[in-house]
Amino acid sequence: MIHRLIPALLALHLCSAAAAREIAPEALDSLPMVDVFVLGEVHDNPAHHRNQARALRAIAPAALVFEMLQQAQVDALPDDLTDAAAVEAATQWEARGWPDFSMYHPLFTAAPEARIYAGDVPRPVVVQALREGAAVAFGDGAAQFGLTTPYPPEVQKEREADLLAAHCFAMPPEAMGSMVEAQRLRDAVLAQAALRALEETGGPVVVITGVEHARTDIGVPALIRQAQPGVTVLSIGQVERAPTGRPPHHLWIVTDGVADRGDPCAAFGSTEG
Repeated sequence: MIHRLIPALLALHLCSAAAAREIAPEALDSLPMVDVFVLGEVHDNPAHHRNQARALRAIAPAALVFEMLQQAQVDALPDDLTDAAAVEAATQWEARGWPDFSMYHPLFTAAPEARIYAGDVPRPVVVQALREGAAVAFGDGAAQFGLTTPYPPEVQKEREADLLAAHCFAMPPEAMGSMVEAQRLRDAVLAQAALRALEETGGPVVVITGVEHARTDIGVPALIRQAQPGVTVLSIGQVERAPTGRPPHHLWIVTDGVADRGDPCAAFGSTEG
């Protein structure tokens, strides 16, 4: 019993605020074992995907949850995941708006024994969350993931401001409340998928997702802890500039940005970042 408790206690210590810290990519080779790893990314940054693949090779997860996949794409995956063209076609990657698949394909092959799970939300369900709220769109189990409880006013205000900035201030501020509901829905669906994967495979489970979903305060790790407090979770965030304070992740890696990204606000008809 003692031998089993020691790794769990070490993992719990690392996942505490006191142990949170910046790491170098080399640290991904020797992560402590937990039930669920949430590997955050900036979607179009190749370095972030190289780091994720490195972590996957070290973790050797039993299950892999992709924010980028719905169940239809998982069901369509070919048996041979080394065939990049076949995987890209099966997942409708480009048509569904995700960045260059060549960055993501190594994630499908870095853990060849892992069972793949869907973490994306179908568009009609997102629309329902925008109109009726995350709890209604999620359905049964919404309370388990905190969706029936409004954010505290200060958190709601902060999330609306963050989303307005992320959309380059090009959307009506009054629409941000609905956007927060859609974000909460996505977090809950990812957390639910991770817990299902853990139950069905025994873990460890790795979640591949955007860095905001990997937040320990309100993102996927927080919702997993709320739903099943006994599950150990490690969040690793990747950011493109040195943070001014402590990021909301257990561990984080600072990388260069993408040099040829261009103006991210151009698509919104705005140049505000």
